Amino acid sequence: MAEARQNSDVEREMTPVLTDADVERLADMPALVDAMIEALRTKARGRFVAPPRHGVEFADGSLVFTVGGTDTIAGFRAYQTFDSGVEDDQQIVCVWDSATARLKGVVLGNRLGALRTGALGGAAIELLGRRDAKTCGVIGTGRQAETQLLAAAAVRPLKEVRVFSRDQANRARFAAAAESILGLSVRPVDRAQDAVAGANILICATNSASPVIEAEWVAPGTHVTTVGPKAKDRHELPPELAGRSEVIATDSPAQIEAQGGGHFLAGSGVSGRLRDLADIAVAEKPVRSSKDDITLYLSAGLAGTEVIVADLLISLRRYRPQPRGG
Repeated sequence: MAEARQNSDVEREMTPVLTDADVERLADMPALVDAMIEALRTKARGRFVAPPRHGVEFADGSLVFTVGGTDTIAGFRAYQTFDSGVEDDQQIVCVWDSATARLKGVVLGNRLGALRTGALGGAAIELLGRRDAKTCGVIGTGRQAETQLLAAAAVRPLKEVRVFSRDQANRARFAAAAESILGLSVRPVDRAQDAVAGANILICATNSASPVIEAEWVAPGTHVTTVGPKAKDRHELPPELAGRSEVIATDSPAQIEAQGGGHFLAGSGVSGRLRDLADIAVAEKPVRSSKDDITLYLSAGLAGTEVIVADLLISLRRYRPQPRGG
């Protein structure tokens, strides 16, 4: 009995706990995009659990849970919305082996969530965007804009990036950092229209409650990703852009439909054209009928994909030991 208890204690001690530093060291965006595409295909085949997120309200905020997985792994992600004033508070993702009930690992921090969202955006570009896309416009300079751009560069041969945000210092900082990481031209611009004009890929990742671009700015053939607000009364893209889009897709129709107050396309006449990115991932025919088609991706955050990413990182940890002194 004592020996069994001791073995159990050792097993618990060996459960890996990854931090943002580990995630940064282990993450490989092309591999993450591939994992998200495979997760979408698994979902289309009916072997992926991904209910809408669930929030539990408290006096000063809420705890939010997303639960999901496949027929081999299961897990959850939890984060809070308390008005604490702490910008980089920790989130948690736990992963279990569903066959053995063994806790495979825990990931703490914010980096995993941003990389997961970026990788899903990369999957959307891979499935919807033009193969020859070389120019990318970015509206926003936060964590989500960064990972979306990393994913875009992982799936398309980008040659030029133009970035806009309201704060000149922020866009200069973002451009310099992205240029150093990606090794290509990243230019800050003074107007949103300058970022949009002629872009093959457009990434909008802001917190704006009103549209940050105008629909007519978007050139034929552009793929557009919106990561920011998409509610009826608060949205970063104009609904008119959906009317110009040949394809409108999301990673989680259930999450889009579950938005309180409705999503920004509800009742617009185009919401019935909203497609599940998972179905597109297993489609036999190309989704684009013309190189001039505009495609629109509504990033919702497919529940369970955080668990997929965490499981991949935990697995990679076994083959990439922590550097000495790290």
